[in-house]
Amino acid sequence: MADLFASDSPAPTISESAPLAERLRPQSLDQVIGQEHLTGPEGAIGRMVAAGRLSSLVLWGPPGTGKTTIARLLADAVGLRFAPVSAVFSGVADLKKIFAEAREHARMGQRTLLFVDEIHRFNRAQQDSFLPYVEDGTVVLVGATTENPSFELNAALLSRAQVLILNRLDATALGKMVARAEETEGRELPLTANAREALIASADGDGRFLLNQVETLFSIAIPEPLEPGQLAALLHRRMAVYDKDREGHYNLISALHKSLRGSDPQAALYYMARMLTAGEQPLYVLRRLVRFASEDIGLADPQALVQCLAAKDAYDFLGSPEGELAIVQACLYLATAPKSNAAYKAQKAAFRSAKDTGSLSPPKTILNAPTRLMKDIGYGKGYAYDHDAEDAFSGEDYWPEEMGAQTFYEPSPRGFEAKLAERLAYWDRLRAERRGE
Repeated sequence: MADLFASDSPAPTISESAPLAERLRPQSLDQVIGQEHLTGPEGAIGRMVAAGRLSSLVLWGPPGTGKTTIARLLADAVGLRFAPVSAVFSGVADLKKIFAEAREHARMGQRTLLFVDEIHRFNRAQQDSFLPYVEDGTVVLVGATTENPSFELNAALLSRAQVLILNRLDATALGKMVARAEETEGRELPLTANAREALIASADGDGRFLLNQVETLFSIAIPEPLEPGQLAALLHRRMAVYDKDREGHYNLISALHKSLRGSDPQAALYYMARMLTAGEQPLYVLRRLVRFASEDIGLADPQALVQCLAAKDAYDFLGSPEGELAIVQACLYLATAPKSNAAYKAQKAAFRSAKDTGSLSPPKTILNAPTRLMKDIGYGKGYAYDHDAEDAFSGEDYWPEEMGAQTFYEPSPRGFEAKLAERLAYWDRLRAERRGE
């Protein structure tokens, strides 16, 4: 899949009838737009080219940011044969053929840059097949991926390749591409200034998508410059990059969770909207909100969990889009509620203690005795019924003798937990008094 970028001059061998994006393809690394942190003199790629030596690389970045283009230009810059392969369309047989050809060229003194597009789509065994050819220098491997290499690539492969991160193209970089397209066509886009900004924003950082939209506009007879609304009616906006089972998914849910925890309702709404407008299942978002209500609010505001479950019921009842307003309400409630992770910490501590202490028996005084034998050995003997005691509080010791009393839950001084802290302190005082401590 080619990456498309503006260049200072069209390639002389490219036909004038070729697609606009092809005519704008860079002819050298210094013409690549938006990745100067890598291709500049001080960048990792710039330094490699200056030294004339290229190590294996993994280019990680969003779609349409220049991964394929950079790989092709790298091969030219250091005099390597360029051999592209796509992990989407290739299998083991294709790889064997490529490696054999690379060995043959190596014998003739010609090294090969093996470019693997969508490298994360190869399975673990296929990724392992690269290792001996990378190690013996048969190929210089350059992989391209839109997914986090830490999750998608073998550790052995990552240890032999440098990961370089390509930036999402910003408005300035995309604006340069549009200007170069206008220069190549010899005319300006039929857009007002606001529509031009809207066109650039609609690309969502994807240069390939932007140039395709630009070419569409040039191909249509438009008598008067379009306003943003007219542009939107003419062109489809690019859907945000969001794979529900990949890193973008987890990044956005993490951002939502952190914004809620930080009591920023505006940011929380933004990230929730990002997920829902990109096609995330509303019930998944609701499950995360329910979890947040217990983990980060808990008893500081017991209504938080109620609000989330009510939002789930409302969405089930109304469906989309009406039910999404209930999700928004729950999100706002969580972001503005007092925060406490006391219940979360208590769970961790209690579960850890339960695992550590094994099968200790509770004190016999609080065990039921449904049989004569159990009564004879002391089950239930001496149990103090709390409702018979003053203040309905006996101060009984409920802990295993071998363990002693523990403290797992310590309420925060925020929200409803401030009142709970007062209750616990009151009961602690009564307990001490009634035990004569």
